[in-house]
Amino acid sequence: MYTDREEFEGWMERIMDRFDRTDKLLERLLKKNNTLDGDEILDNQDLCLLLKVGIRTLQRYRAIGALPYFTISGKVFYRTRDVHEFIRKRFEAVEGRKTD
Repeated sequence: MYTDREEFEGWMERIMDRFDRTDKLLERLLKKNNTLDGDEILDNQDLCLLLKVGIRTLQRYRAIGALPYFTISGKVFYRTRDVHEFIRKRFEAVEGRKTD
């Protein structure tokens, strides 16, 4: 059976559209699962990637009480609003040192 180029491209375009729709649906589902009481939550890996720090650095931040966290079944999570506040405070501290 022979398929001409236009027909083949049409099929490929429909397949790619289906992939795009599936990808968007998966993104929405993953976002919904990462919420707690309406707040988005991050795990250690997410936060390490976001802040570009290692796991040990996060442990230090938690140990000194600089970064609020909570645990579920032994796994550590962070609320995004707490992370934003942490970043804001650190930025202000660095800016304050520059002006001194």
